[in-house]
Amino acid sequence: MTRKRLITGLLLVSISVPVHAASHAGFPLQDTPDTGGDGTVQQFDTNAYSLPQGNLSMTKRLDFSVGNSFFRNPWVEAPASTTARDGLGPLFNTNSCQGCHIKDGRGHPPGVDEPPVSLFLRLAVPANPEVDADILLTHGFKPAPVYGSQLQTAALPAFKPEASMVLSWNKITKTLADGTEVELREPVYRIENPNYGPLPEDLLISPRVAPPMIGMGLLEAIPISDLETLADPQDANGDGISGKLNQVWNLETQQTAPGLFGWKAAEPNVHQQSMGAFAGDMGLTSSLKPTTDCTPEQKCEQFPDGGQPEVSDKIANFVTFYAKSLAVPARRNMENPSVQRGARLFNEAGCAGCHTPRHTTGTDPDRPDLSNQTIWPYTDMLLHDMGPALADGRDEFLANGSEWRTQPLWGIGLAQTVNPQAGFLHDGRARTVEEAILWHGGEAAPAVAQFSQFSADNRQALLNFLNSL
Repeated sequence: MTRKRLITGLLLVSISVPVHAASHAGFPLQDTPDTGGDGTVQQFDTNAYSLPQGNLSMTKRLDFSVGNSFFRNPWVEAPASTTARDGLGPLFNTNSCQGCHIKDGRGHPPGVDEPPVSLFLRLAVPANPEVDADILLTHGFKPAPVYGSQLQTAALPAFKPEASMVLSWNKITKTLADGTEVELREPVYRIENPNYGPLPEDLLISPRVAPPMIGMGLLEAIPISDLETLADPQDANGDGISGKLNQVWNLETQQTAPGLFGWKAAEPNVHQQSMGAFAGDMGLTSSLKPTTDCTPEQKCEQFPDGGQPEVSDKIANFVTFYAKSLAVPARRNMENPSVQRGARLFNEAGCAGCHTPRHTTGTDPDRPDLSNQTIWPYTDMLLHDMGPALADGRDEFLANGSEWRTQPLWGIGLAQTVNPQAGFLHDGRARTVEEAILWHGGEAAPAVAQFSQFSADNRQALLNFLNSL
């Protein structure tokens, strides 16, 4: 029987099963609540995403605390008495990492009259592969003239933000097989009041909501060879799925490397992802990213900087350590019959085909807490075609405009406990996990069709399972 699988380059959900369950439909069922291996924590409130790995040594917990302080506290304009945290802007989206990753969790689309702090717009223009070969190799796309690769909607008091982002919604009704109607909302983005000249007519935009931070070190520790085994870019096995690893530019090695992090898997590791966020989101330089997204036309150099670089290597390493050390909370309600049935339905519908339930991390002598761990993240870390409804039309390295990385599903059931406004999918459009499922298309369409055919009880069982993660 051909098995189709539900992918999600945007949904954040996990799958697991009863404590004593065996595998079903070829996919393993989670038999332990320790989703994040030995470092799993028992924290289920608003701080569920903010604890260090449970197996982290006391010495390393001090490093975690230092990294947390630079992640949580706001950066300020230079010059300032707070020399370790000055140099913000002059163009930026937020003044702290925590400003986007709320309580280390998901961001959300802005509400009425709310600034777009935890959601921003990536920018690009169409590229010519021959003329733009160098920039495509190192950036994966061609940044927009004057406005760069990201729209900065905030600025220092003496400067002007790039523009305003305006968000409106179209309502779409999805009718399921039993007649149940589910209202979906489709975002419509506009850029208004540009302050640095007209926007390119061929501008490509991609909204991105901040993802949760849990388990990133564990994901980075999965052997690349294991992910390569899961990849099937030509769908050689004929199952309708063609997952592939992105190939991106590693700034440290100055070579191409597999992409692991970001909505389109455009970053090779947690460190580069973190330094990219400092540069793009807060206008802060580091030795890895010595320039920000500010372009020559914007004349940002007229403002004092916070040192060269503004994020010292020492601080950068503390922040990276923090980002790699946030623990995954344990699963809950695994003995509930509805949850157990939902786990089997998740596999039967094919969802586990891309949300690969289980991995084993490799060995890192410097990080024994991340080494040789059996983890249940429910992701293959690969790019998949999610269909036209979720496409942004903006390529990034090997990811085309409709391809997204399968998002890990661990901790999904606590997303709105951590941030009640948290939205699902890459742009936060889905207010519930069910809405996120129904937005899936492309390679995931057969699995969504099966979910839509389920009875109300079975749909709820599947959702109960996801909420147990």
